[in-house]
Amino acid sequence: MRIRDYLKDRFLFLTANVILFIIMCWVLIHFYEGIYLIAIFFCLWFVPLLSYMVRELLNNKKYYDEMTSVLDHLDRKYLLPEVTKEPPYLEGKLTHQLLKETSKAMHENVNKYRDMQTEYREYIETWVHEVKTPIASSKLIIDNNDNPAMKAIDYELKKIEGYVEQVLYYSRSNHVSKDFIVRKVSLKSVVANVIKRNSRDFINKKIAINIDDVEGTVFSDAKWLEFIIHQIIGNSIKYGKSGDGKVTVYSTKDIHNIVLTIEDNGIGIIDRDLSRVWENGFTGENGRLFSRSTGIGLYLCKSLCAKLGLGISLTSQAGAGTKVSIRFPMKEAL
Repeated sequence: MRIRDYLKDRFLFLTANVILFIIMCWVLIHFYEGIYLIAIFFCLWFVPLLSYMVRELLNNKKYYDEMTSVLDHLDRKYLLPEVTKEPPYLEGKLTHQLLKETSKAMHENVNKYRDMQTEYREYIETWVHEVKTPIASSKLIIDNNDNPAMKAIDYELKKIEGYVEQVLYYSRSNHVSKDFIVRKVSLKSVVANVIKRNSRDFINKKIAINIDDVEGTVFSDAKWLEFIIHQIIGNSIKYGKSGDGKVTVYSTKDIHNIVLTIEDNGIGIIDRDLSRVWENGFTGENGRLFSRSTGIGLYLCKSLCAKLGLGISLTSQAGAGTKVSIRFPMKEAL
């Protein structure tokens, strides 16, 4: 709180007092001719008035400066009335009480939507687990009826299974800690599992894969890491050149990180879309060419990497392919 602001707020009050004092002085001069009386009158009028204003200014300034300081260092701004003391004067007490009522209402509102979000997430997870049963049954029927039509159905069913898995991880992306187990993970083993899951897609699109240069052991959650790599490799297949495609996965090591890189020679990403590829739901120019794009995969990769303490970056050139790198900090790697 600045003194100038305080005086500006009290400008009309001070002006009214000065005008009244001038009028009283004029009366005293014309009727009583008492210069000394005017000086006494000035002291009796303005000394108590200015003393009161100075006291009020100091109290107000102390209270509002304290609130501003606490607010600047508070992560959850709505907790302000809970961590500040109630001021001793009436105006401050009323303000503090109003802030507490507002904070209480906001807490109730936040809890309401948090409960709704939790309920919705639990429903989604239940739905995912329920829908896995008919998918598994369908795959069993397909395995027992080997023919071209069933193979085509199996291929589409695999895509459905991938989207269902994406929904599950999306619903859990804000609660990684509840399903997160840190242990030693072999990068080559995780990459091999992902390649195995996508082997039929590599064969169908005749895309070559090279994982000979993947080495390194890191501390992470194997399941979440596999999902991230699966999303990236899935994009490499989706946007790869059929019959002439190539995906190369390799790892490098520097002073600070182990870096896992997934590189392809697919259609790439145009320059104006590069800055937005991590946004939720953004599909860009490629999304118009491929109707299957959802714009969620890379968003989930970025979000989950942030939760797991990993770095992720992407470079691409239209018509020349895309390269995605995942960085594992050395303090968490062996």
